[in-house]
Amino acid sequence: MTTTTLRAVGFCAHYSAPGDWAFDYALRVARRHSIPLNVFHFLSNPYDPTDDTSRRLDPDARARLAVEREKELRMYYDLRAGEYLSVGFRLCEDNEWKELHRCLLHREFQILVLGYPYPGATFAGQPIEEFADSFVSPVVLVGPHRP
Repeated sequence: MTTTTLRAVGFCAHYSAPGDWAFDYALRVARRHSIPLNVFHFLSNPYDPTDDTSRRLDPDARARLAVEREKELRMYYDLRAGEYLSVGFRLCEDNEWKELHRCLLHREFQILVLGYPYPGATFAGQPIEEFADSFVSPVVLVGPHRP
């Protein structure tokens, strides 16, 4: 039997109460095991299958949006992380499925934590439960009604 070693936690940013609960959970796991927490954010919202904002932008506007989003990401989650310094941030420009698999292959996480913002939510263009069930690493869904 193969046993996976937990060396890092992945978290996909979502600015909502369930997103905050999910971050808090991911941070607790990282602290408990003294491992890195890697926070991922996408230019197009992975929870909204109709969001193609980043794909419609010219390269200069896309670059400005990336800088703005990364600054927002770091400011928001740095505050929430407090004194825990082993938190990394990655702004992802590719689609969610490919980018998360690439990060998994590079060992940037062994478990992925997602906020579950509301019943029937989607992630990466499919129902969030189906994404969690079909993803190649364990996925923890936090929410939608309580942590």
